[in-house]
Amino acid sequence: MSKIYGTIIIGSGPAGYTAAIYAARSNLSVLVLQGYQAGGQLMLTSEVENYPGFENGILGPEMMEKFEKQAQRFGAELLPEDVTAVDFSERPFKVTTDFGEYFGQTVIIATGASAKWLELPAEKRLQGRGISACATCDGFFFKGKDVVVVGGGDTAMEEASFLTRYANTVTLIHRRDTFRASKIMQERVLKNPKITCVMDSEVVDILGEQSVEAVKLRNVKTGKEQELATQGVFVAIGHQPNTSLFKDIITMDEHGYIIPVEHTMTNIPGVFVAGDVTDHRYRQAITAAGEGCKAAIDVERWLEAQGLDVGVESWD
Repeated sequence: MSKIYGTIIIGSGPAGYTAAIYAARSNLSVLVLQGYQAGGQLMLTSEVENYPGFENGILGPEMMEKFEKQAQRFGAELLPEDVTAVDFSERPFKVTTDFGEYFGQTVIIATGASAKWLELPAEKRLQGRGISACATCDGFFFKGKDVVVVGGGDTAMEEASFLTRYANTVTLIHRRDTFRASKIMQERVLKNPKITCVMDSEVVDILGEQSVEAVKLRNVKTGKEQELATQGVFVAIGHQPNTSLFKDIITMDEHGYIIPVEHTMTNIPGVFVAGDVTDHRYRQAITAAGEGCKAAIDVERWLEAQGLDVGVESWD
């Protein structure tokens, strides 16, 4: 005998937790499979200044803790388990983790996105030895050192600015001649005396045996190469959606982002999507939360239209 949840939410970032809050408040039985690394990308973020309601800013992990407690307050069940397989061929849908199988009348996919890497041979070998994708996690270890940040978007700007709290110097490397980041983030970086920008350049190698000692740069316009001494490399070149679990099941675009076909519902009736796993344009905490809200409302209305019992029940 197994429980059948009104909805199973896969993921625990702003989208997943917001969906849980709205669904649970609607008296749906809700299970959130958080994953082993609960909280999403905001767990790797320092100061969040642009989320309404926090006039003085808030740390990313602290914000996610508040989201989690709010979801629990309304009765959502939360489990820190990674999903290993899904079966959307019939209802109730089956979601499998390392610890068991769970069944839901609906599913909300809110698995988010993960940081991209440079895919250099030395990258994997030196991860944790000077290479990182999280300044807030590892910045402290580079106090008084010279570090490099690779990227040109808001994430790269935030990483570079944060690292100036610890590092002696920060060199921001971007392969284009202009940044993609918002103007306010660019202004902060360009005005910071501890940050130097190297444009039109890409990192082609990371040097060092036991730890990072330098990066080899190549100018994309002239082809000229140079070595830049550094003790740390922070990769901030974007993200890729965490959708491999749903390949050949859910409709996606060429980059792997899930494409909803009706509001937040996917090509499979009863399976919904929210957050960065479907958003390659905005990728903000507030837009992810908004989509989590929409997905929960869509779930409630869809279940009502289907005449399905959304409470926890037993079945053979």
